Amino acid sequence: MSQPKTWSDRFESALHPAIARFNASIGFDIELIEYDLTGSIAHAKMLGHTGIIELQEVKQLIEGLEQIRREFRAGQFNPGVDAEDVHFAVERRLTELVGDAGKKLHTARSRNDQVGTDIRLYLRDKIEEIRGQLRQFQTVLLDLAHEHIETPIPGYTHLQRAQPLSLAHHLLAYFHMAQRDWERLGEIYARTNCSPLGSGALAGTTFPIDRAYSAEELGFSSIYANSLDGVSDRDFAIEFLCAASLIMVHLSRLSEETILWASKEFSFISLKDSCATGSSIMPQKKNPDVPELVRGKTGRVFGHLQALLVLMKGLPLAYNKDLQEDKEAIFDGVKTVRACVEAMTILLGEGIEFRCDRLNSAVNEDFSNATDVADYLAAKGVPFREAYNLVGKVVKTSLAAGKLLKDLTLEEWQQIHPAFEEDIYRAIAPQQVIAARNSYGGTGFDRVRQALEEAKALLQ
Repeated sequence: MSQPKTWSDRFESALHPAIARFNASIGFDIELIEYDLTGSIAHAKMLGHTGIIELQEVKQLIEGLEQIRREFRAGQFNPGVDAEDVHFAVERRLTELVGDAGKKLHTARSRNDQVGTDIRLYLRDKIEEIRGQLRQFQTVLLDLAHEHIETPIPGYTHLQRAQPLSLAHHLLAYFHMAQRDWERLGEIYARTNCSPLGSGALAGTTFPIDRAYSAEELGFSSIYANSLDGVSDRDFAIEFLCAASLIMVHLSRLSEETILWASKEFSFISLKDSCATGSSIMPQKKNPDVPELVRGKTGRVFGHLQALLVLMKGLPLAYNKDLQEDKEAIFDGVKTVRACVEAMTILLGEGIEFRCDRLNSAVNEDFSNATDVADYLAAKGVPFREAYNLVGKVVKTSLAAGKLLKDLTLEEWQQIHPAFEEDIYRAIAPQQVIAARNSYGGTGFDRVRQALEEAKALLQ
């Protein structure tokens, strides 16, 4: 009971079946098959271009590889554990299709630089797909922000009421987080887009290959200058998972706020049926499952980043079998981020409705305009720290009397300080408190309108 060999006659016996299963990666690296086929076609063309194999053999190899692609897409190519990995599975099937020419495909190539090429081709595509999703997410945020420029929302620090904000301003904060995510992924794309093909197992090759030719065929913008680095580098994968983790941080923060806003205690939003679930025992419940799942899946992506960092920290040069473990972390990281960005985009675009009546009343029921009273006095020549202390006392006495600042009479204001005049009421009205903050990056309505135009330009 042993598995057939997938390597040279250096070995006299085959692997124990359990070890073969333990060693095999075909169960998950089949994800790379399309990229392996594309990389192999480019390698075959380079072998023909340099005269290492005959052009007729190149033609056979390409036809065979494209036949495998068709079979895979049709569900007719399903290699098992005996293939060990996707690379050997393709080569074995190719040899079945085209005969001895198939055995020449691996000339001047190792599985080490082959898998390095495949994973870069895969991640390059996935980075572009995620960037496209982030643009959709940003577009939904912008659309919502346009609808709510003059909708107020309480702003918080330490989860305590701080100052009122334009809801559009609040949403634009997440737009800019996503913009950084989009830019960060673009930078990582550039470092991912470097070809290790031709590095061989670790030392290059004796064959007269043309690495620039195969890199150009595959759309790589650069080539690894050191063969050891080429086969062992996974910095780009760690960088991707770091960027993915930051995307999840941003989505999780928005998720947390959405969960709070949907609660009875806040009641800032209503969840639509299309993006909420119920309870199996409490018929009145409507649960925010989407943001809760996003918040939960964030730890999963963090775990993949940590796993890859730990994986790499002790590896000597060059390739080690440990690196087989990078793929599941990358694959699941990609799938998780893509699913979460999509879900949150749908939730914001179709699954929630802001309760403007509740938001308007919320900014009228607290002391979040206290800073504006201090600013009012400072504008009339009272030193700010003196004004700050005066307003602190006013808040204290108002709380004791069960009053808000808007409830104080002008006489009471003037007892506090003679600088107060009738215009204090306008100065502390929530809409005016928001509108007055027109410094660059502020929440003032006019400033937010400009910010929306600037944000829109970023998407062009």
